[in-house]
Amino acid sequence: MNSDTPALKQGVRAWLTSDAPESRFHAQMVQLYAGWQSLCANKLAFVGFLIIVVLILVAIFAPLLATHDPSIQDLKATLLPPQTDGHIFGTDDSGRDIWSRVVYGSRITLFIVALVAFTAPVFGLLVGTVSGYLGGWVDTVLMRITDIFLAFPRLVLALAFVSALGAGIENAVLAISLTAWPPYARIARAETLTIRHSDYIAAIQLQGAGRIRIIIGHIWPMCMSSLIVRVTLDMAGIILTAAGLGFLGLGAQPPSPEWGAMISAGRTFIYDHWWIATMPGLAIFIVSLGFNLLGDGLRDILDPKKADS
Repeated sequence: MNSDTPALKQGVRAWLTSDAPESRFHAQMVQLYAGWQSLCANKLAFVGFLIIVVLILVAIFAPLLATHDPSIQDLKATLLPPQTDGHIFGTDDSGRDIWSRVVYGSRITLFIVALVAFTAPVFGLLVGTVSGYLGGWVDTVLMRITDIFLAFPRLVLALAFVSALGAGIENAVLAISLTAWPPYARIARAETLTIRHSDYIAAIQLQGAGRIRIIIGHIWPMCMSSLIVRVTLDMAGIILTAAGLGFLGLGAQPPSPEWGAMISAGRTFIYDHWWIATMPGLAIFIVSLGFNLLGDGLRDILDPKKADS
């Protein structure tokens, strides 16, 4: 059985690196494996990938990794420095374990990132492709609305929406999504304008395909690579916006262990008890760095101009 293992690995590798795929699924697997090899070859991008994987694992196994309940207060153990009485990152002014709160805060961060990643790009993709494909007055109206949203700084616009909707993590996610879609619409429109008069679109139109089928079935897939790169690069900004809302008390509400709210609570003690604000701040920094590194790597992998060269 052991002697067959190298041959099996070589067979799988040969199948994944084949120059003549036998099916559409085979071609997708070959392309996916080539992208994985490119990601592994880019050391910084691979580091970013590992950071995101660690974030996901920490969020999944938070009950196992946390050493204390993140919401229970212990007034006898307030403001303990790191590595004291089993508190890895120390405690805050209410005696809550900061390590446990940072671990559980990864769930809130991942929740915000996932919801925004599945709402803002989809809406922006819809607006951009419809605008680019239909053109005319539809393009003018949709792009002017997009320009209005782009005219305001994202955090300021998010603050306005949260103030109108009310504080809370759900309203914060909705506000961030409402402010994050315009760049995706711009990218999707630009991609659509480059391919809407191509020969294969004309052939599909001659076969009787409707506008909806063309947009969803043939234009959307061509826009996905650019949007994936943009989403990955935007995640750092989304995390910072969510942390900013939490810092101002408009995001996740106490006693939720949201990183921005933890920094806000620790700013009063920043000189004497630095760990209260520093630990969640480092978590935000590391996760944001991971998304930026991964986004740069995906941009290099999915850039067709670089692939052609």
